Amino acid sequence: MKKDNINTVEEEVKSEPVENAQVENSDADTKAESVSDDDEPVAEPTEIEEETAQEEKDPLEVAKAEIEELKKQALYKQAEFDNYRKRTLKEKAELILAGGEKTITSILPVLDDFERALQDKSDDPNAVREGMQLIFNKFVKTLEQLGVKKIETEGADFNVDFHESIALVPGMGDDKKGKVIDCVQTGYMLNDKVIRYAKVAVGQ
Repeated sequence: MKKDNINTVEEEVKSEPVENAQVENSDADTKAESVSDDDEPVAEPTEIEEETAQEEKDPLEVAKAEIEELKKQALYKQAEFDNYRKRTLKEKAELILAGGEKTITSILPVLDDFERALQDKSDDPNAVREGMQLIFNKFVKTLEQLGVKKIETEGADFNVDFHESIALVPGMGDDKKGKVIDCVQTGYMLNDKVIRYAKVAVGQ
């Protein structure tokens, strides 16, 4: 009996360290797991992810920003167009003034000839007539240099694009029918544009 008791005690003693070791190992594993869980770094969101999330969350703000940008562009284009319009109007006015200056400058020599003719005290009517003819020819030539041309009417067919009929003359014969018989007022063109129609009498 004593021998059996001794063996039983020895077995209990041998088994106790194993159980304690298992308990200690399980505690160590638990601590390791807790340490590993606590020490694991947490990933922070990047700026792009934050912006994307903000846009997805707030589409109204994005739309408002786009509207403001479009408004700025529209105002810029409007200001640019206003500046362009003012510049073109100014250039047009300058061209008109420059054209008027060129015309007046070209006519001034003819005016000088008229002044000299008025100061002439000649009693010869032929000399006065000849002087007036010279001034007239010079004036016509000056107008031609400015692009002004006389509308020819002598023997021409009546043309509504150049002539204005103010009278019909009957009994002129078939060869004069529809033709200009007389020019009451000379017409003129400026650079192929009629600026005054020739007033004529037409054969009926």
